[in-house]
Amino acid sequence: MALSGIQIYKLLPQTNCKECGFPTCLAFAMKLAAKQIELSGCPYVTEASKAQLAESAAPPIRLITLKSNGYEVKAGNEVVMFRHEKTFYNKPGLFIKVRDDEDVEVIKAKVAAADAYTTNYVGIDLVLDGFAVESANESATDAVAKFSAAISAIREVSHRPVILISLNPAVIAAGLRVVDGEHPMVYAANSQNWAEMADLAKQHQASIVVNAVSLEELAGLTEKVKSKGLEEMVLDPIGPGLSRSLTLHTQIRRLALKKNFRALGYPIIAFPENAMAAAQAIAKYAGFVVLDRFAPELAYPLLVLRQNIYTDPQKPIQVQPGLYEINAPKPESPVLVTTNFSITYFSVANEVEGSGLPAWLLVTDAEGMSVLTAWAAGKFDAERIAKAVKGFNVADKVSIKRIVLPGHVAVLSGELESELPGWDIRVGPREAVDLPKFMKQTL
Repeated sequence: MALSGIQIYKLLPQTNCKECGFPTCLAFAMKLAAKQIELSGCPYVTEASKAQLAESAAPPIRLITLKSNGYEVKAGNEVVMFRHEKTFYNKPGLFIKVRDDEDVEVIKAKVAAADAYTTNYVGIDLVLDGFAVESANESATDAVAKFSAAISAIREVSHRPVILISLNPAVIAAGLRVVDGEHPMVYAANSQNWAEMADLAKQHQASIVVNAVSLEELAGLTEKVKSKGLEEMVLDPIGPGLSRSLTLHTQIRRLALKKNFRALGYPIIAFPENAMAAAQAIAKYAGFVVLDRFAPELAYPLLVLRQNIYTDPQKPIQVQPGLYEINAPKPESPVLVTTNFSITYFSVANEVEGSGLPAWLLVTDAEGMSVLTAWAAGKFDAERIAKAVKGFNVADKVSIKRIVLPGHVAVLSGELESELPGWDIRVGPREAVDLPKFMKQTL
């Protein structure tokens, strides 16, 4: 049973030493009760209290991390069913699957293309996370050699984390030797092979996927694997079809969060057959998503969807404040002002760039708020704009000291004239879409 913040507080030393990073033991206890921190943050908690708090302090969904040569993918540690309740923390890893019956050069080409793929979305570079290697014929006499060769081929062109897919422990063992020292994932342990697979995963510091056709069997298998001393598990509830998959994923998440059912308190892996199924897996509630193929037109919408869902709704996406060049501006080009809220920035930048008109875009630090919101909150005013003009040396870049305010904050023009003597302060349109016309007619 999960303990309340007050119950946890009573088991803490109550010294308010602040070494945990919080001002009081009560504040630490509240964060611990909310599953936002770990008990290890308190250096003075007694062993007796640790034993009592261990179950309550553990996150309802275990954090699983895949690592390889500077890369890592995390899943788990989620504490809510719906993003609006709080936020989601660890974006599901997107993996591309290759088969070991493909030519080595074909595998290299596929992996290299996916590894190099990146797309910029509202100032954030989005990339794929890793690769899954499937043994196409795990009972063949050359299965071990082919599997090892495929993994080696991947490692020649990419160092991103890997998932090793085979039900044959001998094949998995060979694959683990290729990536020894990393933290890969092994797929999969079932009712027949779980003991051997668990031993291999533990020996090579790998996480392991447990799969079964029912939640009861799945929970039983996780307990068996746990008895081997292995806690790093991922769940694969076998259920064909969008409806069945959605039901199983939701049941697992609800049991872990609402009922604190530890046997199913692990991230989920999904193998969607198409883009719609992949989108559903990202939204409900996969921690790892393995795609059958790589294509930019498939990767882009899934990466954007993932980014949108796993962005904290209480922390707007921001761009870096600074002076941006649009369409190779000249010294006589106008200076446009906006805030560092990403949607506001890209709305202005895209309209001006699309018009072909050169301009300097001065992005001020408004703590990620839009123009009107920032102005109402006192985060976008004449003093801040003037500070940005001076801080980014705008006067050194232009020969005509002319600055254009967003139309929604025309009231700032008089104050800005006082802050920036010698500058020509203009009031632009209220909407970004009207900027090109305004620039052509008045600037």
